[in-house]
Amino acid sequence: MSSETLSQHDIDRLLGGGSRQSAAPTLAMDVQVYDFRRPHRVSKERLRTLEAMYERLVKGLEAWLISRVRGQIEVRLQSVEQFSFGEFTLSLPMPCSSFIFDITGTGQKGVIDVGPEFSTYIIDRLFGGEGTGSALTRALTPIERMAVRSVADKVSGLLQEIWQDHVAMDLNITGFESSPEILQVVNREDPVLVANVEFTTGSVSSLLLICLPFSVLDKFFSSSGQQRNALLTTSDRERETTRQRSETALRATRVPLTARLPDFQLSMRDIAGITEGTIIPTGIPTDARVIVRAGTQERFIGHPGRVSGNLAVRILDAVPSTTTSDSRTDSA
Repeated sequence: MSSETLSQHDIDRLLGGGSRQSAAPTLAMDVQVYDFRRPHRVSKERLRTLEAMYERLVKGLEAWLISRVRGQIEVRLQSVEQFSFGEFTLSLPMPCSSFIFDITGTGQKGVIDVGPEFSTYIIDRLFGGEGTGSALTRALTPIERMAVRSVADKVSGLLQEIWQDHVAMDLNITGFESSPEILQVVNREDPVLVANVEFTTGSVSSLLLICLPFSVLDKFFSSSGQQRNALLTTSDRERETTRQRSETALRATRVPLTARLPDFQLSMRDIAGITEGTIIPTGIPTDARVIVRAGTQERFIGHPGRVSGNLAVRILDAVPSTTTSDSRTDSA
């Protein structure tokens, strides 16, 4: 018999039957699935660029929708992601409201899908309703489709604008599909870039999906590194020339200015009696100030007048950023 003394660790192993050792936690391996047939091409750097581009689209779409439906709508970019086209179609509701657009000169197509809740809201508002009806659970009629298409047309125009500096595209809506199973613009295994845009108005929340095939975006994803290297290797003189050229182009950009008088009220009797040539008393003093808008933003406070027989506005002050929301109410 061996006289060797057992350690406490050996005693624990004997009494526990080795269970203590087997119960020891194992190191978890961080294993990620990688599909070599559909490699992930949206790096963090490119994702930041894409998010900035689509944020421009979202802001332009929000301003257009507010003026179109005369109601408060919040539009927010949820994400820009890579999927296969099959995965994209599986995410669509049944029935869907998918507008198909051709990308001229490429032989490729894309999809703009308007969620059922937002489709219902747009239809209700454009036809005089309050936009509070429940979402449609059927395919859109031809007349309803024409109303919703106005949104798809605006999105396609904004999509061209945000991509024009990277990949010039001419988009034309050519079709409509209400069944995701029938929707087919590329192969189901082909990668697509999908932007998820969320609409919120009151108690209504819905999504708009913008799907572009990766095959038309190769120039953007292959040239990012080359453009970055070229920027790093340019001289100070070249960068200054580029800056001056950009500044000159920016200063030459035309921005529409609009000036609106404050609100005033009329009785329904007075409104019913309005005919051609009627002079409407506003009750607004002649020295009332107006809000001057640059595009869709309220920027200046002015005073209306005339110069050489033409209407004019004298700029008195800038609109403080903290009072933008208040001034919007006063000048609507």
